[in-house]
Amino acid sequence: GPCGGKTTGQTRLSTFFENLGWKVYRAPESALAYLSGGVQFHELNQKQAFKFQENIIRTMMVIEETFHHLAEARHRDVLLICDRGVMDGSAYLPVQDWITMKQQNNWNDVDLRDNRYDQIIHMVSAAKGAEDFYTIIGHKTRSEGIEGARKLDSITANAWVGHPYYDVIDNSTDFETKISRMIAAVCTRVGVDPGDRLAPNSMKRKFLISHLAEKEAFPHYQEFHVVHDYLVTPSRKMQARLRKRGQSGNWTYTHTIRRPEINDQSVELRMPISEKDYEILLAQRDDQHYTIFKIRRCFLWNNKYFQLDIYQDPAPPR
Repeated sequence: GPCGGKTTGQTRLSTFFENLGWKVYRAPESALAYLSGGVQFHELNQKQAFKFQENIIRTMMVIEETFHHLAEARHRDVLLICDRGVMDGSAYLPVQDWITMKQQNNWNDVDLRDNRYDQIIHMVSAAKGAEDFYTIIGHKTRSEGIEGARKLDSITANAWVGHPYYDVIDNSTDFETKISRMIAAVCTRVGVDPGDRLAPNSMKRKFLISHLAEKEAFPHYQEFHVVHDYLVTPSRKMQARLRKRGQSGNWTYTHTIRRPEINDQSVELRMPISEKDYEILLAQRDDQHYTIFKIRRCFLWNNKYFQLDIYQDPAPPR
């Protein structure tokens, strides 16, 4: 969100991983080049704004794919940080315009949001919980007041609801700790142990819900069909599973391997895979485990990201 620490966070994240020996690429914000060149949103009519956002997204895709090709060519660990993601464009358009744009370009949310990025980090605007630190000074293209920043933050955050690896970094701590929490979230996602370099103070918590509220009681949410299958492994201490996660007929596929504990820590590797690889690996399904079917409902509440799993039939016997 505006004044959320994104620029500082990217620099600190880059330095952290470069110190670990990684190659770090940073895809810049495409819109900044246009806005710094004299484009002003309030001067555009609806048709012009539509075309402008469409061109920004296309530019982003080309830049991201160029960096992705560079990353693939390197024979070492690589981190690609994207200043913005293509779903951010939906925050600057009326809902129907965004739907029309996706239809005209044959885009869908699952590919734009879920398949394109391995992780989403939303740095909550200082306008939400750290108002004393909110400023537009030093940012050539930022003009929002606090209320405008809050609204834009919420719209942008909701654009990414549904991504399987979505971390919201709020302002519940001081700024230094906020940056450390962001770096820790990335370390967790890529399987890097930060050691004593960071002091994580957050955790994933799970709850058993006694009853399901009506849909109308929920804030804005995204729903997905999820199928889990467990695979045969060479050791009972090792776990391997497949996940198929989809929306409106579009799917993402994930292969997860959890190895035995090392120094009281379990090692888990999650890899996005293709549909073809999914079908090949599915042949290794363990008949000793049932296939799990569920609806996953994703939503934001009080700057925290929730995923509610609603188990579906056929359910395994208790």
